[in-house]
Amino acid sequence: MPKGKKSSRGEAAPAIAAGVELEKMRRRVRLSRLALFIAIAAGPIALAVAVTSGPATAKAAAPNRPAPARTAAAATDPAGYAQVFLDAWLRSSADEAGSVQARLAQLLAPDVALPDPAAGAQSKLRSVTAVRSVQRDGGAWTVTVAAQYADSTVRYFAVPVVAGARGASFAVTGAPGVVAGPARATVPKSPYTVSVPSDGALTAAVGEFLGTYLTGTGEVDRYLAPGVKLTPVSPAPYRAVAVHEVSAVEEAATAGPVPADGTKVRVRAQAEARDEAGRWPLTYELALTARSGRWDIASLQPGTVQGGGAR
Repeated sequence: MPKGKKSSRGEAAPAIAAGVELEKMRRRVRLSRLALFIAIAAGPIALAVAVTSGPATAKAAAPNRPAPARTAAAATDPAGYAQVFLDAWLRSSADEAGSVQARLAQLLAPDVALPDPAAGAQSKLRSVTAVRSVQRDGGAWTVTVAAQYADSTVRYFAVPVVAGARGASFAVTGAPGVVAGPARATVPKSPYTVSVPSDGALTAAVGEFLGTYLTGTGEVDRYLAPGVKLTPVSPAPYRAVAVHEVSAVEEAATAGPVPADGTKVRVRAQAEARDEAGRWPLTYELALTARSGRWDIASLQPGTVQGGGAR
């Protein structure tokens, strides 16, 4: 076949395809117009349906894009506000409406009446502490505040508070109500079920570290794993620390000699610290790593906090 004819046919192919596609579009437009005329003849309801449906023209489908996420402003817990109010309210009296505490209570809750305690009828208030906050609808909160008195009595008050839309304003909406205190939660089973020998290398490492950490004698860094940073308590609160019991999660903590490098264990240490004021039981959770025949401290958490530690 001559080269010129071959080229002409190649150029004609796109033109033919384009003509076919154009004819299809013309047919769709004619059908749409016909449907519209029929709807006009049928009445206003059919016309509305036809207009809403629109012409059946070819249209590329829009890509599936996720709807933009709506991020609401984080709600601000008004526990501190309720705590300040209750402290001022319990220390105020309707007979002394001009006192500092009464004025503060009225400033925080203008519509709440002041109490009217009888002289000497109630133990002196020692402290108040917010223990629970529950968010309700419309920016409303209920904050439970514990009030401790000098005679060791503890009462719990539910304080109703409303928070502004941006969490920058609060108001106490009603007088506090005395409620029952929070129930005691069920304590989960401890993962520290392996007893660590008191005369082993691991217990010795924990004792030496805590002694340095809490008494300020020596350098803490010498007990830490490479890359771990931990600042000792300053000023040092105790003069002596003794470890009485160490429990572990992993059986490797009970090994006589220190295991292979990189072996990791998690332990809980029961210690006793001493100072001029007495003796104080303390509990720490630690993670240790074996390295060069010794145990290094990899992380530290006081109490019974799971995981985490120094970084």
